[in-house]
Amino acid sequence: MASRLARVAQYAGVSEATVSRVLNGKPGVSTSTQAAVLTALDVLGYDRPAHMRSRPNRLIGLVIPEMSNPVFPAFAEVIGSGLALRGFTPVLCTRTLGGVAEPDYVDILLEHQVSGAVFVCGLHSEAAANHTHYDRLTERGLPVVAVNGMVEGLKIPCISTDDALAVRLALHHLMSLGHERIGLAIGATGHVPAARKLAAFRETMSAQFPGADPDATAVQIMYTLEGGTSAAMQLFQNGVTGLVCGSDVQALGAIRAARRLGLDVPGDVSVVGYDDSTFMPLVDPPLTTVRQPIEAMGQAAVNVLLQQVGGGAADLREMLFEPELVVRASTGIARTPAGG
Repeated sequence: MASRLARVAQYAGVSEATVSRVLNGKPGVSTSTQAAVLTALDVLGYDRPAHMRSRPNRLIGLVIPEMSNPVFPAFAEVIGSGLALRGFTPVLCTRTLGGVAEPDYVDILLEHQVSGAVFVCGLHSEAAANHTHYDRLTERGLPVVAVNGMVEGLKIPCISTDDALAVRLALHHLMSLGHERIGLAIGATGHVPAARKLAAFRETMSAQFPGADPDATAVQIMYTLEGGTSAAMQLFQNGVTGLVCGSDVQALGAIRAARRLGLDVPGDVSVVGYDDSTFMPLVDPPLTTVRQPIEAMGQAAVNVLLQQVGGGAADLREMLFEPELVVRASTGIARTPAGG
């Protein structure tokens, strides 16, 4: 018994006395602490006390947009691993064009009596989307956490990257290299992260270059390779020498566009991505990008969700995480001034 108490206490991060109180049904232990101890029992393979064996389904829905963009599998891996280490089983739900939509996944998750759900870059970040499926979850008291952007009015905890800071980091980097005519390739502004990036772009460019029209060098387009190519073709042909993209995939499309136009990256034009997805150090040229802190954000999403599963109250304030500029070889000193 002593060895078991010690192992459970170490895993749960509590004292052996607290473990003993939980196992013996003694009062004075918070719901979240009790949940941590019971999770430790499950993970370590110990039987729960008979009076505590009735427990809810330990399935957690994990809804992501797609698998083709490397950032989403990265989030899924961090969040899924974090849930598994806490004794929960993630149920991966991937939205696909023409396939199962996010609201339909909610119906499926409810049928499976999940204990909660995490939505990564879901419809919670799209202003024009129908959000009633989130209400169905919260009305049943199911814990929900969103990752990256929340429209006003939704009462769900949210974990996000600071999109405004991400754009400022990219812009100041390009400006430090002498770039003055800088473009932005971004998604539709009905998408909360895109709207935040565009607002920061307008503010920063207007402050640095009074009289300039930032909207003249901002293109709203899909977060795809083709979208990045299309935006960059337009912007590079209009004299842009530095381009900030809303995703690494868009940035790769921009580099492809530069080559089609006979431009060298970074000799003629510079490109900055966003995410720091897998393999970005290995592309040609290695991509300068703004890194999302995926590990920290994923762990925070798990902690916030399981705090609710354990009976804790949901903190509805958005939690912002700082991005990091990662300088590689796709950015360089501006060869000619703006208009040159």
